[in-house]
Amino acid sequence: MTGPAEGAAPLKVLIVDDEEPARAILRRHLEALPGVRVAGECGDGFEAVRAATTLSPDVVFLDIEMPKLDGFEVLELLDRSIAPVFVTAYDEHAVRAFEVAAVDYVLKPFAAERIALAVDRARARRAAGASVPTDGLKAAVRPAATPLGRIVVRDGSRVHVIPVDRLDAAEAQDDYVALKAEGRTYLKPQTLTSLAAALDPVRFVRVHRSHLLRLDALARIEPLGAGGHVAVLADGTRIPVSREGYARLKEKLG
Repeated sequence: MTGPAEGAAPLKVLIVDDEEPARAILRRHLEALPGVRVAGECGDGFEAVRAATTLSPDVVFLDIEMPKLDGFEVLELLDRSIAPVFVTAYDEHAVRAFEVAAVDYVLKPFAAERIALAVDRARARRAAGASVPTDGLKAAVRPAATPLGRIVVRDGSRVHVIPVDRLDAAEAQDDYVALKAEGRTYLKPQTLTSLAAALDPVRFVRVHRSHLLRLDALARIEPLGAGGHVAVLADGTRIPVSREGYARLKEKLG
């Protein structure tokens, strides 16, 4: 274990776990380590997102199994510069998370040596400027053939939870995806390709390189000169449809 470099600023840690005894044990182990300062602790995912926005921790010890938002959803909403250490009682979750480049994990019941090692690895990852590939992480932990049920989006310190039943359409915008749901638009740092891969292919179709829609939200398809088409949603939104997208639509609609 390397420990902190001489004169280095303390490593700020945020603890997130819905069980108070687990938070207390983690805090005790972490506060015993040199160069570590526990900046705060949270009992649920919404609280964690707010605290991370306010406290700007270097590392978050993040429980996987939590109500409201699970640990993977929380990670999606955190700044990519924050190094995560997953906390879990379930080894299969931890191993999958670790294999897709989560910084580290610790299993319950906690061992002081394992926590110290996780802190060292988090410190090294921070020094290297490495970030976590959250799209790959989500794909690894989602059970096979289980489509996404909801989408979480951060707006400052607020969190919006969008059930996919209410997602009408999505559009690629540079490094973001614009999610259209119930008359509102939410921006999320994600690729349209990764979103499309996570959604139920029976209910959602990519109609254009930059657009996908929910079939239930489609009102009609209109011709648009030179063999083109446009999809019109129930709320009047018009979405361009490529030739490949039109073929996919026809296949889905029978």
